[in-house]
Amino acid sequence: MKIPFVKMHGLGNNYVFVDTFDHPLEERQLPEIARNVADVHTGIGSDGLILITPSDKAPVGMRIFNNDGSEGKNCGNGLRCVAKYAYEKGIVSIEQFQIEAKSGVVDATVRLEDGKVDQVTIDMGTPWLKRSEIPMVGAEVDQVVGEAFDVSHHPLEVTALSMGNPHAIFFVDDIAQAPLKTLGPVITNDPRFPDGVNVEFVEVVSPTELHFRVWERGSGITQACGTGACAAGVASVLNGYAKKDSDIVVHLSGGDLIIKWDLHDRVWMTGPAEVIAEGVYHFERNV
Repeated sequence: MKIPFVKMHGLGNNYVFVDTFDHPLEERQLPEIARNVADVHTGIGSDGLILITPSDKAPVGMRIFNNDGSEGKNCGNGLRCVAKYAYEKGIVSIEQFQIEAKSGVVDATVRLEDGKVDQVTIDMGTPWLKRSEIPMVGAEVDQVVGEAFDVSHHPLEVTALSMGNPHAIFFVDDIAQAPLKTLGPVITNDPRFPDGVNVEFVEVVSPTELHFRVWERGSGITQACGTGACAAGVASVLNGYAKKDSDIVVHLSGGDLIIKWDLHDRVWMTGPAEVIAEGVYHFERNV
């Protein structure tokens, strides 16, 4: 089967995008397609697969599959790429529109330069702070902030929340020394997070600047995570490192995002989206 695709990235967080308006795919094949296209040796190579879909609730929809074939609920970098694609391919004709993800409908605004989308701002919605909303095992609390969290004989403190997908944020003194490779794969599968969790290590540079590294649930280390950057911004406010309604520059491995948690509890993310390549993927189903 031949599948037309576009490969795009947001700050290095890259996905293979398939426009199912014109090229629908069979539901039962989606996890396998995701695993195959993500393989750097025998596929295209990516952090996963994103479908650009029709929606009953918005002009365009999005479904995210990680490189292990599991389906995610939200992806900030993916949303920016979908916004760019939808505008430049004529699915939408206005600069402000909505996108439906599995976690809900979000507002997107594209900024143009020479007729092309240069930056995208996404209203990522209200963070979910209650333990049951994350979800995280333990006594119900309104906020999981600076809570003791021992793992593999490492005494840590976690701030946990959901941006449509779960995040565990750990503040460190030096991002270069963050135990991402050793503890990332352990924490992401920790039984205290029954649905798994995205793991972020964050260094506070100033009240308006953070260094950030991430181990993504289902994908491992990635260059960027939009929902994770949003979670880091919210966590920095909850821990008193930053203030609400202020722009926070989050330095990810792939580049910078601007995050703001406003006075109405909405989280705003602004950053770029880029096209890498277009082509046709030859999918052969494994029997």
